[in-house]
Amino acid sequence: MDARELMLLAEQAALTAYAPYSKFCVGAALVCEDGSVYTGCNIENAAYGLCNCAERTAIFKAVSEGHRNIRQIAVAGKPQDGEYIPCCSPCGSCRQVMAEFGDSSMEIILGRSSDELKVWTPQELLPASFELEVKE
Repeated sequence: MDARELMLLAEQAALTAYAPYSKFCVGAALVCEDGSVYTGCNIENAAYGLCNCAERTAIFKAVSEGHRNIRQIAVAGKPQDGEYIPCCSPCGSCRQVMAEFGDSSMEIILGRSSDELKVWTPQELLPASFELEVKE
């Protein structure tokens, strides 16, 4: 899928975010190895430790449907009543989950659908991810 199209899906997913505490909405859209597309948004909770990021929401939806190989993921974030920011970088927990379900060719797309996009690999965003076995 084209990176801009995927980013547009991520921006649309951010509109469904439940973010009454941070007032910062994040959306993610991903493409699996077979071409299946999943989206997710951040979901907050008064007990902050129970919150979930958009990236992990999308990945967990895909994994729960039997997909284990993510090819691309786009992430978009914005203040609740504002514009999308130029780069909404994933947190460390999301980076670790991306490393688990994406190989070295996985594309992590950051930016805005209407602007320049930057593509990263899991290894670039988390060079020393925790692994039970070394991936080559």
